[in-house]
Amino acid sequence: MTTRHAACSCGQLHLTIEGESARISMCHCLACQRRTGGAFGNQARFRREQVTVTGKATTWNRTAESGKVVTFDFCPTCGSTVYWESESFPGYVIVAIGNFADPNFPAPTVSVWEESRHPWVSLPPDSPSKRMAKQG
Repeated sequence: MTTRHAACSCGQLHLTIEGESARISMCHCLACQRRTGGAFGNQARFRREQVTVTGKATTWNRTAESGKVVTFDFCPTCGSTVYWESESFPGYVIVAIGNFADPNFPAPTVSVWEESRHPWVSLPPDSPSKRMAKQG
């Protein structure tokens, strides 16, 4: 079984994840662009029982365009958003891929909210495009 570790920038907030992700995606919505400070967000979704959290987290809630609440967990020391949960995907923890600090982490297999994708962003080969609206 694969064990992966994800952490914030200072290492205080740490996740241990057992097993493979249910989905790896990239999101081009404006909220993900603001959250990451980049052109898109990358995330891997895991069943809640796969994830063990160590350290302190501060949460922030926002209502997605779907009307569902998304709860972001970030490090109160360095401010890194490490993981989040969405009412749209009950029972799952969503982890920002960059927090794995693993250049060999699998590529996203789904691309969403492409209406907001920067035209210079190239998608991984063979990634299905899902023009999802109202995604949280």
